[in-house]
Amino acid sequence: MRKFSDIIKKRAGDNVVKGKFKIAKSDDGKRLVFGWANVSMGADGELIEDWQGDIIEPEELENAAYEYVRLYRDGGEMHERGGVAVLIESVVFTEEKTQAMGIPAGTVPVGWWIGFKVLDDDVWEKVKDGTYSMFSIEGEAERVKVEE
Repeated sequence: MRKFSDIIKKRAGDNVVKGKFKIAKSDDGKRLVFGWANVSMGADGELIEDWQGDIIEPEELENAAYEYVRLYRDGGEMHERGGVAVLIESVVFTEEKTQAMGIPAGTVPVGWWIGFKVLDDDVWEKVKDGTYSMFSIEGEAERVKVEE
């Protein structure tokens, strides 16, 4: 199985904002959890940098998200154990898509919104108690320095 990082190209750059993306919503009875998998640009158009100092260009993120949905859809636990959740919702918000949906510019970031149904009892308890409060996309890629 390929990792998410096998699909994307990660790029590092200057003048970006660091971001972490928490779980935005969960439904206890249905074991559903939703949030941003990654955000390329904030609603203000500013590039977002991940914890490792990398950015994923919007087009690369969109292509990678489509490949993930097409080929995998499996959710894991802490990059160690798979099969604990299954992807049930995925949308990549781009400037073009939000405009087409009538969402005012500057309202929604450019990024990948996901939802999972958690199948594993222990993992669901950790989501509920806040131990797992955000999504993390696993990846390895060649780091390329970007000149401004």
